[in-house]
Amino acid sequence: MTGLAERFGTPLYVYSAKAIRERVRAFDEAFGGVPHSICYSVKANSNLSILRLLDKLGCGFDVVSGGELERVLRANRRAAKKVVFSGVGKTVAEIDAALKAGILLFNLEGASEMEAVAACAAKRKQTARIAWRVNPDVPADTHPYISTGLQKHKFGVPIGEARELYARAARSKHLQVSGVSVHIGSQITQVAPFSAAMWRVAELVRQLQSDGHKIEYVDAGGGLGIDYSGSQDFAATVAEYAHAVTRPLHDLNVKVLLEPGRSIVGAAGVLLTRVLYRKKNGEKKFVVVDAGMNDLIRPALYQAEHQIVPVEDRKSGPEIVDVVGPVCESGDFFARERTLPTVNEGELLAILDVGAYGMALASNYNTRARAAEVLVDGKSAQLIRRRETIADQIRPELFKRA
Repeated sequence: MTGLAERFGTPLYVYSAKAIRERVRAFDEAFGGVPHSICYSVKANSNLSILRLLDKLGCGFDVVSGGELERVLRANRRAAKKVVFSGVGKTVAEIDAALKAGILLFNLEGASEMEAVAACAAKRKQTARIAWRVNPDVPADTHPYISTGLQKHKFGVPIGEARELYARAARSKHLQVSGVSVHIGSQITQVAPFSAAMWRVAELVRQLQSDGHKIEYVDAGGGLGIDYSGSQDFAATVAEYAHAVTRPLHDLNVKVLLEPGRSIVGAAGVLLTRVLYRKKNGEKKFVVVDAGMNDLIRPALYQAEHQIVPVEDRKSGPEIVDVVGPVCESGDFFARERTLPTVNEGELLAILDVGAYGMALASNYNTRARAAEVLVDGKSAQLIRRRETIADQIRPELFKRA
């Protein structure tokens, strides 16, 4: 890690290709008893090199914007046939681009969206394969910002209204009813909510089949969490999750679509940051690093706790510190009142498990450059995103000199 920091600078996102491969393999093995497809959730980490690696591993993709679709197409245009398009605010331009690309499935979120997809398909003289994203009203023990499975949330349609919506979709010659979709939230670490949701979905599928609909796919969504403390037996967790998802569906003759994001790439990434200064305010100790909340906003936004470890083991004594960044906000912190080995100015820290929703949520706040990204694969370390410059940030702005 020290060599990577010297070569590429800090802050620096570093990803492990080996870790990503192992996570994909764990999903494939856990779901090996049923027809399935892993549709990686692009929003978790959308770097083109990561997408290309996942495509080579046989993954499809879950996208929620036209921009994410374009990223998938740039990674491999033929991957479109394994893309599901989710999200509550698909624009006409995005729908048209998805139809042109030939995606697998639209996950519909409302009646007006259904009409928009049908109209776009009619103009293109195509038939769009659709699933309704149903809201099963299942609570999940997660942060309120990433919980999506209750009726008070903006996502999906009430499961009790689904049969009528499927009937309406089936009346359009430009829509092909193909599946049922559900997603109850993110960073869910217990399997019970997944099981409860899938039993409700399974009952809906039976009703739809009795209504004459051909349901080929059940999109189980994503949301499987990771243990940010690092103690998770991931293979065992995925096996338990797979049982919870597939058991309700065992007699329905459907293909299961999975949308893991965080659980694939989260543990595969670290953020390297260098200690700029040490300071004290009374008895309070601060370690000021060169990464900021613009690089990793999860602690400020979600009150997330990431492990932080010194890159070099100096066997120094522990101390209680706040690890903070240079951004001009009190919310710019990575840890508060954390017991860490004592580190000196100039030394490196590694913030762990940042492969998901780290760089994807990065910004230029305080006109700070977004970090570089590196993918490590065996003995190779490839720069997959160069560090931004001030010129990169200013280039889109229209400015007239006085």
